[in-house]
Amino acid sequence: MSLVVMVTIPPERAHDLARTLVAEHLAGCVNVIGGVQSVYRWQGEIAEDPETLLLIKTSGERYPELEARIKSLHPYEVPEIIALQFDRALPEFQSWLRQSLEERR
Repeated sequence: MSLVVMVTIPPERAHDLARTLVAEHLAGCVNVIGGVQSVYRWQGEIAEDPETLLLIKTSGERYPELEARIKSLHPYEVPEIIALQFDRALPEFQSWLRQSLEERR
């Protein structure tokens, strides 16, 4: 099973998290999408902040470790981590993703 995991993060932290996840073979690819403006309720108040959206490609097998790593590095008390399963993708992309997630030793 392949996943796209959506994570919002402060812009100044986005590239470091993306690089770490790819370097540790937890993600095959991370798209860094800037210019996101989030409006949300936090602790009874309405908040509005600039954020960056990360679209992280990974596998269901790697997800638990990916989620734990994001939580350990993310500055928010409750980070947005949403995983969406996809079952259709270019076969060559699926193959590349699987290979990218293998740890080289």
